[in-house]
Order: sequence, then C-alpha cells, then structure tokens
Amino acid sequence: MSTKQLRVGIIGADTQASWAGASHIPAIQANPSLVLAAVATRHEQSAKAAAEAFGAERWYADPYALIQDDSIDIVTIAVKVPAHLNLVLAALKANKAVYCEAPLGSTLGETEEMAAAAGALHTAIGLQGRMNPSVRRAAEIIAAGKIGRLMSANVRATTFGYGPQSSSVYDYFNKAASGASFLTITTAHVLNVVEAVLGNITEVDARTELLWPEIQLVDTGETSVRETPDHVDLVAKTTLGASVSAQVLAGVSADDAHFILEVRGSDGWLKLTGNHLAGVQVGDLVLSASTEFVQPEPPVASGSVGPTAADFWTGAPINVSEVYASLARDIATGTFNTPGFAHAVHNSRLIAAVERAAQTGERQRLPTR
Repeated sequence: MSTKQLRVGIIGADTQASWAGASHIPAIQANPSLVLAAVATRHEQSAKAAAEAFGAERWYADPYALIQDDSIDIVTIAVKVPAHLNLVLAALKANKAVYCEAPLGSTLGETEEMAAAAGALHTAIGLQGRMNPSVRRAAEIIAAGKIGRLMSANVRATTFGYGPQSSSVYDYFNKAASGASFLTITTAHVLNVVEAVLGNITEVDARTELLWPEIQLVDTGETSVRETPDHVDLVAKTTLGASVSAQVLAGVSADDAHFILEVRGSDGWLKLTGNHLAGVQVGDLVLSASTEFVQPEPPVASGSVGPTAADFWTGAPINVSEVYASLARDIATGTFNTPGFAHAVHNSRLIAAVERAAQTGERQRLPTR
C-alpha cells in the first residue's frame, strides 16, 4: 500500500462565491494523505489570488495547463456544469484521477460519454451526501436487519435556493441549458442519500411544479424567467423493498431548513435529520434509532469553511472530505469503492426517470444493479 501524499489540483477554486473555496479547500487540508498542489481559474489575477488565499503551491490561468502538470495526481473540477465535459475528458486523457462536481454533465448523454471515457481510471462524483458517517451507519443498521423488514420511508427535504429571489450570479441555475437545476442538484442529492440507505430506486411516480416562473434578481432589480421545476413530490420503491414518499421544497428560509428521513421496519425504526439551509449534501446529519448502534465515526473534516467562504456554508467540507478520503484510499490500494462516474450515470438516469414520470403521469421503472 502506498503512503505517498497525493497532489490535488482544483479547477474553479476562485475566491469569489466559490463552492470549491467553501468545501474542497478545507476538505483537502483535513486529509493528511492529500496536499493542495495547484489551483486554476481562467484569469491570472484570480488564479494568483486563489493560490495565495488557499495556500496552493502554484496557480494556472489556463485550466488545461493544470491538467497537463505531471506532478498532479487528482484533478478536481468545480466549475459550471456546461464546462465539465471538455475539462473532464482532457483530464482523463491525461490519465489523471478526476473528482468532478455533480451533475457530471449538462445532459445524460454527456454524463454517459464521460463515464465511458473513464475506463479503469479512478473517479469521484460530487454526490457526497451518501458518504456522511451517519448515512453509512444507517445503511449498516438496515443491512444487518436490526429494524426488521423494511415497511416504509418518508423524506422531507428543503433548500434555500430556487425560491422567488436570486442574485444575478446564480441566475444560471434557473436556465435549462445549464444542467444545474432543482431536479439535477437538490432532488438528485436527496435521492442519492435515500438510495444509500434503502437501496437503489426501481420504480418512481412523480409530480413537479414550477411555483416561481418569474424571479427577482435582487442585485439588479431585473426579472428573470425560471425554466425548470422548483418543487417535487414523489413515491418510489427500492431494491430493499421500501416504499418511499418524498417531498423536496425550494425557497425555504434558514429557520425552517430541514432534512428528515424516517424509516419504519417490522421491528423498529431509524431516522436521519439535518438542518443545513443549502440541503442534505452540505451539512452533517444526526442518526437516531429504536435499536442500539455504534455511533458513527467523526468525519475527517470539521464544518469550518475556507478563508474566503461565507459563514452560511459552514458544514460544507464534512461530506466532501469523506469523498476525498475514500478516493485517496482507492488510489493507494487499487480499489474502486468511491462513488464515481458510473454512479453519476445512475443518478442522472434516475432524475431523468423522475422527469418522465412527472411529464407523462406514468410510473417509471429503472433497471436494478
């Protein structure tokens, strides 16, 4: 087993409103097997500023130059979704391990193309909620039969995003061409956690709504059009036999933010709860159950964010650090346990099935695996 410290280069590590700055930077710093070797943006000034702020060894104003740096082991791609395809394909061609934010592609076709190109390379997808220690422990409790046969599950989840107002820098999330919608991000993360605990979804019925077709851009005063749904209710069945009902709400204030997954079995129950305003994928979760269980191990990273991130992102590094830790173990041992691009394809196909169910009013069936 190799003990080499792996060198990470982040594309998209800007100091301004950057998810990478809030989550990836502190997640890497918390992992002793990793070092932040380089950052890249598309402008020299911002790249230099990011390297100084985050303590990177070097900076690049050309993301493709970072990809070609022979000293980089892992390329992390944390930019807008439409830019993923070319960057990911270039990193894979350079034989790098690649950690890409979710959704992987703007379309299912793009996602499938990148997954096919990965071959035997190590990849990780930014569906980090399933890596939370409490989620993993919940899955172990169910797999061990400690609450008996699964009877039902209920999910209630929220996000502060996709409400009636937005800043102009985030208006991109309201456009269908971005691939970064309420369904492909918020709902995808919720269902990712559900599947981690209850098994993959095999059937789904869904209803979506567009509650705010016009939104106010608070910094410019302009009105923008939202092109994708901002509400979903669904009923699903999983490979473990659970009947699941879920509601995902957008535009919810921090005071009312919540994630609740309640699972009822023939011999007991368990519950996962969280309250991060951005959604289940961002903050930590608390596990409770009717049966005794070993408490989840502490996460690799604390919730402290990077030096340039807003305080509301507190908690963001927790689950991201678990992905990095898993990826580093896989690279060191030659295993492939980290959810990667094949999992991204599965998640994208699931969201496509949710969309078809809502559009057609017909139950959608997904293949088991």
